[in-house]
Amino acid sequence: MKILYFDCFAGISGDMTIGALLDLGVPLAVVRQELARLPVPPSSYAVRAEKTSRKGMQATKFSVHVEEHQPHRHYADIAGMIEKSTLAEKIKERAQCIFFRLAEAEAKVHGVEIGHVHFHEVGGIDAIVDIIGTAICLEYLGIERIHVSSLPLGGGYVETAHGRLPVPAPATAELLRGVPVHGELGEGERVTPTGAAIVAALGHSFGSAPSMTMHATGYGAGDRDFPDVPNILRVMSGEKTGAAPLRDEMLVAETNIDDMNPEMLGFLMERLFACGALDVGFSPLQMKKNRPGVKVTFLCAPQDLETLARLVLTESTAIGVRYHPVGRIKMERSVEERETSLGRVAVKVIREGGILLRIAPEFEECRRIALEKGLPLPDVYRIIERETSPS
Repeated sequence: MKILYFDCFAGISGDMTIGALLDLGVPLAVVRQELARLPVPPSSYAVRAEKTSRKGMQATKFSVHVEEHQPHRHYADIAGMIEKSTLAEKIKERAQCIFFRLAEAEAKVHGVEIGHVHFHEVGGIDAIVDIIGTAICLEYLGIERIHVSSLPLGGGYVETAHGRLPVPAPATAELLRGVPVHGELGEGERVTPTGAAIVAALGHSFGSAPSMTMHATGYGAGDRDFPDVPNILRVMSGEKTGAAPLRDEMLVAETNIDDMNPEMLGFLMERLFACGALDVGFSPLQMKKNRPGVKVTFLCAPQDLETLARLVLTESTAIGVRYHPVGRIKMERSVEERETSLGRVAVKVIREGGILLRIAPEFEECRRIALEKGLPLPDVYRIIERETSPS
């Protein structure tokens, strides 16, 4: 399993994240090529990356130069922009999840509905590029899980479109709920809202570094120089080592719905998966007054419950979500690429105690190949199963 560790010893921001991922080996040309899939005029901005130094440490500085005036956007505008793009589905999912977490935090801070959130700093093209560019880099690197160190709070004040605010900014503080933080560094904005949203949306664990076999290290530079530490984000990529835990604790959440357009349920399922749900299911119900209904059930990690429950309450007609803890026994699984006569394909690999048990084709990969090759979907499944299954 390919994993990434964010060592945020100086903090994290959107441009530091992309800089570190570029330093890790993602070509800038790939980021430019994928960003061109957004419905944004290419002439409106330019991206650059260059080597720089922070207190003697070499790092990559990523920057976005806006060529013309950009409007501040609402959350719905950005979500629509991502959805209309021709980016890969996994890139869209990660980007949508980050922006949803940002919108969720802003909505709570300002006391408005998520659909009415008006982004200022994070609605500009530079922040949009930082977030979607991060999702592009993670997909290029094939990262499956992200682990994050504790984060420095910083201190002092920061100037924003809402005026002078204390550090961490209110939206940043909201995003960092449940994340280990410390006050060991001096003043200055060490974690930006964009940086906080990236780790809050995509981080699988926080605190200590994971057990891993190191492959590469990348360094991304921030804009400012701080007197205490180099203003750099360090990322480490590698393979997870050791057997995955056989047991863990999850939450099952559910709600009953009898007054919603069923066409919208598919969209709700997509959003739940994109924002961290491990499983989502619908069950038919006979509800009060003999109305046919549906029970929406999802499985999630405890730290993701509030975000996913809020998503259900905003994307459906539900007015409440109930939940209960459950134990789970699971097998080791990872998504890996395999060579086949149809090209390189992603497959799910299931192991127990490090022993390979079976390989299962991924639906989206099979669907893509079926459309590209003009083959029946069942034939694609059979070919991949035959050529990748253990003998």
